[in-house]
Parts: sequence; structure tokens; C-alpha cells
Amino acid sequence: MRTNWTVNQMPTQQGNRVVITGASSGIGYQTARAFASKGAEVIMAIRNVEKGEEAVRQIKLENPGANLKLMMLDLSDLTSVRKFAHEFEQSYDSLHLLINNAGVMTPPYLKTKDGFELQFGSNHLGHFALTGLLLPALNNETTSRVVTLSSTAIKGAKIDFNNLDGSKGYKKVEFYRQSKLANLLFAQELNQRLRENGSNTISLGSHPGRANTNLYSLGSGKPTSLFMKIVVKLIGTQSAEMGALPTLFAATEPSLNGGEYIGPDGKGGNMGFPEIDSSVLKLYESETMGRLWKVSESLTGVSYLS
Repeated sequence: MRTNWTVNQMPTQQGNRVVITGASSGIGYQTARAFASKGAEVIMAIRNVEKGEEAVRQIKLENPGANLKLMMLDLSDLTSVRKFAHEFEQSYDSLHLLINNAGVMTPPYLKTKDGFELQFGSNHLGHFALTGLLLPALNNETTSRVVTLSSTAIKGAKIDFNNLDGSKGYKKVEFYRQSKLANLLFAQELNQRLRENGSNTISLGSHPGRANTNLYSLGSGKPTSLFMKIVVKLIGTQSAEMGALPTLFAATEPSLNGGEYIGPDGKGGNMGFPEIDSSVLKLYESETMGRLWKVSESLTGVSYLS
């Protein structure tokens, strides 16, 4: 049943501390904006400080009392991830919510500072490491959540364990799909492991459908090209504000128990209001999820939960 859930249905977030990666634009910005409006302490984990400062300015124009803090985070650099976690630990003893939102989409073949293919390294491995390093703070809350964003692009995706770095061939769309499938499988495997360990933290996944964000600049960091603007118009998209609703629902809806995947309720999950998306259940292969977890621990050097 469709409920047309909006930000108006979000519970108050007074007293809650939220970390949002990639919060300076697109879905991340709209997510930060919504949490600020509900009274949360919002830590905007961003790579581009100048863009982050402009995002803070914009949010405070409509909500002067917003409790916002910028912290530098480059998910393509594990040293930066560890530095962020250390600085967080020095300033705070607990975390109510982590939203793994940041991502890059279909760039040319590039590698992270640690030698990983850029999309798998930033979209998945960076968030895998960050979550593990922040888990002690999450567990210090009575209840807490991790929400990791995936994408409709997972349709037809697979994890190619024999070519994770792209050295045996690189197709940017396939590697984007792989990274977002990794996000989905990580969210589910994390929830299972949290449950098995009796943790107070739950993990959920979400996706924005087809939301018109700067991801359509194809990872260049530049404004979306005229060609891509035409493509976006032809395929049909919804606003970033609407695209943020599944994430906000996953992060705050009291009835959710962990393990759910939230997306738009429209045809194909492309547009609409948030609902539980059960179409992904067939993708949860325990062997693949377990192997991805072990590989991720090995590549990042971050181990958590047995």
C-alpha cells in the first residue's frame, strides 16, 4: 500500500547525531537538509570543502539554527578514512546514524590512492572501512542505524572477484553496477552480522531511483553536460529531494527492523515515494556476500564482527 511518505512524517531528530557522506550535493545534500530541519546534529563528511561550505550556507539560509559541521573525508583514500574516524573519535563518543551516500558514477578507468578501481574503491571499500571504524561509536547508542545507498543499476550486475581492479578489462557501466551491488550486499551482510553479535545497531539499504543529481556528470566533478541533460530528460527522473526520501525513510522509520531495502514505489522503482523493495531478495547469495566481506576486510585492513 502506498503511503506517500514525505519529510513531514520524519520523527524529530533532536539529540541525534548523523554522519552523511557526500553531503554537499545531490541526495546527500537533501538528506542533510532534512535532518537539519528536524533538529539533528549533522556531520557532513565531504571531499570538497568549498562545496561543503556553500551547502552549509544554503541550509542555514532556510534554517538558521541548523546544527551542522563539516569534516573532510575522501573515500578514495583509506588514510583519509582512518583520519576521519580518528578525528570523530576524538570529538564524539557516540553516533546515532551513519548514511553511506557518497559515490562516483562511470568515470574513465582510474584508481584510488590505494590502487583500487575508483568506483569499487570509493563506493564500496571506502564505506566498508568507514563503517567498521565508526561501529564502536554506533554501538554506544541504545539504538543506531547504518544506511547504505545502492542503485537501480544493480539489475544484471555481478561481482567479478577475478577482476576487481579492472586490470583485465574495464567497462565503466559494468564496474558502476558492480560497486552498487557491493553496496547492497554489504548492507545486508552487515545487518546479519550485527544481529548475530547482538548489536544495538541495524543496517539497511536504500536507492533513490532515477534522481536528477550531479552523478550524471559521469564522475568528472563538472556540471552535467548538455548531452547528459538531454538523456536525463528523455529517460525521466525525479528531483534529488524526492530521491532522498527512501534514504530518509530507511534512516528514521520506527517500524523497520534492519535488513530492509527501501526505494521509490513507482514503476520499476524509478520514481515515487518510499516503500520496501523486495525485488532484491534473490540477489542475497550467502557465498557471494561472505566472499565479498572477506575480500573487503583484506583490501581495507579493517576487520569487524565475526
